[in-house]
Amino acid sequence: MTAVTAGRGGRSLVDLVFRARELSIVAALVLLVAVTTGVNGNFLSGQGVKDIFLNASILVLLAVGQSFVIITKNIDLSVGSVVGLVAFTVGDFLAADHGRGIVFAVVLGVAIGAVCGLANGLLVSFGRVPALVVTLGTLYVIQGLDHFIAHGRQINAVDLPSALLSMGNGGVLGIPYLPLIAVLVMAAAGYYLRSYASGRDFYAIGSSPEAARLAGLPVRRRVMTAYLLSGGLAGLAGVLWLARFGTVVADAANGWELQVVSAVVVGGVAITGGVGSVYGAALGALLLTTITSALVVLKVDPFWQQAITGALLLLAISVDRLLALRVARILRRRNARHGS
Repeated sequence: MTAVTAGRGGRSLVDLVFRARELSIVAALVLLVAVTTGVNGNFLSGQGVKDIFLNASILVLLAVGQSFVIITKNIDLSVGSVVGLVAFTVGDFLAADHGRGIVFAVVLGVAIGAVCGLANGLLVSFGRVPALVVTLGTLYVIQGLDHFIAHGRQINAVDLPSALLSMGNGGVLGIPYLPLIAVLVMAAAGYYLRSYASGRDFYAIGSSPEAARLAGLPVRRRVMTAYLLSGGLAGLAGVLWLARFGTVVADAANGWELQVVSAVVVGGVAITGGVGSVYGAALGALLLTTITSALVVLKVDPFWQQAITGALLLLAISVDRLLALRVARILRRRNARHGS
């Protein structure tokens, strides 16, 4: 009984620690906005706030999908190239046939992304190839396929259905559609991970894949599901990218994979797996987007955005390691007191 109590207490302790991480991101956001607004009062203008949330929405979707993968102790470096492939391919279809609407665009985009995710998942879970190697390889394969399809062409907003462009820049009751979609996806993913046994399996696998396998959990199937979700959400993000910007070339979202990983890790999802939430990942995405917007407003060299992102990533990994060691020490002392 004491062991069970200690285990529950340990879980509560971990939850408390990483909830504090999420609150610290909120505090950093508030401080960043306050300082930037103090220097330039236009930062919090209606259009400025709208642009931040619009730009963050696509990164949030990618961060939610990446969270599933990283929680299982893996990584997906192909998401940026999937966004580019989907944005151009869907745009090409819509430009050729204006009769196809938003539903077709979303279904096609998610399907393409899911196929890419399935390829990653099969190689990682059943082929047992390291995730870093697999997704780095598929990143270049998908980029090459995108350039082959594009042949140097460009999709222009004037060639796309007005309904799609309205989804990317319009809204309801003054709230843009894109943030609403991102929030709904984040809420659904967060509820699933916390409320369903299959959702909690992802954390068990990330904490110890071998222990999860011995406990009878379908490790390979869950890992493949994580990659399917990541690919599908990257496909949805590609459709929203097309709707948001209208004009798309073959290298759209090039380099975003590292930004996505940074957002997830900064948001408290441990790169070593088993810990974190999609809510924290979404906050990490919002923080990185706000930093980018703040640097533009403050007329800071774009180089510093990359430097700050890298510094935040290193800080987050260091904090995760220190917290993990601290929690482990506390749990060992607690178990020793209970004689377990």
